[in-house]
Amino acid sequence: MPHRKLIARLLAVVGLSEHDQARLECMPHTVKQFKDAEIVTWQGERTVRCTVVMSGFLSSQRVVSGRNQISSFYVPGDVPDLQTLHLPFAEHDLCSMGKSTVALISHSHLRQMLMASPGLTNAFWRETLIQAAIYREWVENLGSRAALPRIAHLFCELTTRLEMVGLLDNDRFHLPLTQQDLADACGLSTVHVNRTVQELRKMGLIEWHGQIVSLLRRDLLEEVAEFGADYLHALEVSNSPPGRLQSVSPKPPVM
Repeated sequence: MPHRKLIARLLAVVGLSEHDQARLECMPHTVKQFKDAEIVTWQGERTVRCTVVMSGFLSSQRVVSGRNQISSFYVPGDVPDLQTLHLPFAEHDLCSMGKSTVALISHSHLRQMLMASPGLTNAFWRETLIQAAIYREWVENLGSRAALPRIAHLFCELTTRLEMVGLLDNDRFHLPLTQQDLADACGLSTVHVNRTVQELRKMGLIEWHGQIVSLLRRDLLEEVAEFGADYLHALEVSNSPPGRLQSVSPKPPVM
């Protein structure tokens, strides 16, 4: 069901009442599955629905000066095109990375639901602001970091975002990306990405076999990446180790 990871995602960053969770559980939706590299939404398309990632990864991408540029990755629980509620034309292609399953929810239903619930309006507004914060971090990562910390930072971010929705297992996670995808996301050549990934392996920081990534020394990887999770704005459990974020169910905000 599409609401499960979406609710987990929202609970990781903001409070939701039981009534608002029930509203999300009852959303009418259409489930669609996509193959690797299949386009979910085309750049310039006028859309009348939002996409909830149920499983797999999506990316936001477009061709810039003849080169494909990935500007965002989306994991289960994300709503990558939430902004189309107010900006209806897609600015990028929304593409499936590996196999993925999404739920499509009409703009009309979302608008009615948000008008009826200040709590959900607050939650989705906050989610849009967090997506903008992630985008700013990506700009700074591409513009200011060398290749090694740049790629390390991407691994750290994906690890934390997957952890927030319960998809991290002892610092191991499923990653349906190729080195070409990393190159397109990090503004590097595939040769440079390959060398950098090999360096991270030689440093004993990661293992990457098939589509499984394991962080062997997460704290050190975060140090190499200069990674701080504050920009993800996750709610922390008070007794969690620094940098370890877990989803919690706080009291809903007072509206």
